[in-house]
Amino acid sequence: MSDPVLESQLLWLAVGCYLVATGLAFSFLVVGQRFYGLILTCLAVGVVLHAAAIGLRWQRLGHGPFVTLFEILTSNLWSLLLAYTLAIWRVASVRLTAAVVLPVMTVMMVWLLSTDPKDSQLPATYTTSWLYIHVTFGKIFMGLLLVAAGIGGVVNLRRWGLFQARLASLPSDVALDELAFRFLSLGLVFDSFMLIAGAIWAQDAWGRYWDWDSLEAWSLVNWLSLALVLHLRVAWRPPPWLNGLLAIFLFCLAYVVFFGVPFISQAPHRGVV
Repeated sequence: MSDPVLESQLLWLAVGCYLVATGLAFSFLVVGQRFYGLILTCLAVGVVLHAAAIGLRWQRLGHGPFVTLFEILTSNLWSLLLAYTLAIWRVASVRLTAAVVLPVMTVMMVWLLSTDPKDSQLPATYTTSWLYIHVTFGKIFMGLLLVAAGIGGVVNLRRWGLFQARLASLPSDVALDELAFRFLSLGLVFDSFMLIAGAIWAQDAWGRYWDWDSLEAWSLVNWLSLALVLHLRVAWRPPPWLNGLLAIFLFCLAYVVFFGVPFISQAPHRGVV
């Protein structure tokens, strides 16, 4: 059986790596020195350490990080930064968005470390393979939104005249807007899969596919908002800066829906059933 102290130590080491990467990313905007290799290394090491902390807790409790606010936050911080690390590794145009994305993730780190890492018990309704499918699709969806929001943030920094010299090496706003659109489009696909898998899980767990509880209703609002933004972009062709603000809005909305609503609502989706 693993030691909770070791889990905590690994988590703190992971957060330390994330914070170093954040400092390196932000320093680019200040001094213009690029630390892409170091940022990627710090993020990769942090993700591995974080995965080890989650894995040890999983082994000790006998279930995944699905129940308490601490578990939800730690698993989603890990998945978001894993998705972002893979994105900046594979897509060069995304790399300079680290100065926008990682400070936002720092807020999530502080929130995580302020929560109680108490042990939890898995509700009987969570014992289904559809839970893993549902959660996996949701994590991919959130990771894609994070990257799109980071691109939108960079576009708007340039529009507001901030750090223009530092960000001049990036592709044009139109090219970045097109890249963000691709991430958002994939996000809609995985959001749809998440809702479908969640409905199947709900049928197994509670005997109904949909019951309009708070999280289900807001998840639908989130899906409709994403679909509307994509439709507006194709039909009306808003300028890149507006598309960027909409991408940021979509990520913020999803963040509130999936990290806020389940823990203020008394519906079945609330933390422990």
